[in-house]
Amino acid sequence: QDNSFEQFIINYCNEKLQQIFIELTLKEEQEEYIREGIEWTHIEYFNNAVICDLIENNQTGILAMLDEECLRPGTVTDDTFLEKLNQVCATHQHFESRMSKCLRFLNDTSLPHSCFRIQHYAGKVMYQVEGFVDKNNDLLYRDLSQAMWKANHSLIKALFPEGNPAKINLKRPPTAGSQFKASVATLMKNLQTKNPNYIRCIKPNDKKAAHVFNEALVCHQIRYLGLLENVRVRRAGYAFRQPYEPCLERYKMLCKQTWPHWRGPARAGVEVLFNELGIPEEEFSFGRSKIFIRNPRTLFKLEDLRKQRLEDLATLIGKIYRGWKCRTRFLLMKKSQIVIASWYRRYA
Repeated sequence: QDNSFEQFIINYCNEKLQQIFIELTLKEEQEEYIREGIEWTHIEYFNNAVICDLIENNQTGILAMLDEECLRPGTVTDDTFLEKLNQVCATHQHFESRMSKCLRFLNDTSLPHSCFRIQHYAGKVMYQVEGFVDKNNDLLYRDLSQAMWKANHSLIKALFPEGNPAKINLKRPPTAGSQFKASVATLMKNLQTKNPNYIRCIKPNDKKAAHVFNEALVCHQIRYLGLLENVRVRRAGYAFRQPYEPCLERYKMLCKQTWPHWRGPARAGVEVLFNELGIPEEEFSFGRSKIFIRNPRTLFKLEDLRKQRLEDLATLIGKIYRGWKCRTRFLLMKKSQIVIASWYRRYA
């Protein structure tokens, strides 16, 4: 019920994670269909980039204005910080404040004067402005770091490397918000280089009890996790896609025309393969560089056929090997018998 600076930066991190989730799933999914020339009806979804910009913008973002308040001379309080927010963010569609000049919030009695509200992707959250400036300005001053670095205990000395006189830095230490923002940026940069898989956990009830299913709670979580948009995009699109070359290489043994070698373009080989297997045309589409399969059951069918074909090939290979081995042994025995017989006739 009471949200302060700590919950604000946690929700900021959640917004950034939701943003990369949108970019790597919903946005990338639809852009790939356009790149591949697949017929596609665009699915609308909420992009929370506007909320991330409200928080992290270097000039007008909430964190930037909070740092500015912490650094400027004169009397600085939480109320002056909120007043600054009201001046800069008053017209932002996801920012609400009772003290704002925007008339639509003047009579909102659910919004106290000392609070502001942000409409996050998961819903509206109200923050108590009290303590924002002090918590953001929670700095470890240079003389304290130097004192801890001079300790005889090796662990304590290692925890305060900035106290080393050889590495002294006259710049003001970064604020808590700036450090958290830099950490989030590093996390996002790391995730962009990976191929992440998402696991969405849903609580069936607040009591952590077995066999209790709270429908309202589950529906709320599904909405704020962005799962509805994801399901709509997935159902309207294709469950599986793969470049033509690896697809042909994996399933070419299912068709006599493509096995063991296909002499031609990979796309033409995949077309021959799918036509030979009798897969309905509505179950797949040909892109510029990939084959798109709509339903998982079609892929499961291909995998089952491939598994059966591999078993048949393994049986064939085993049969040929045993025949070769027996023939080799027979030819060796025949050759040996001729040698023995010739020597026997010589001495007979």
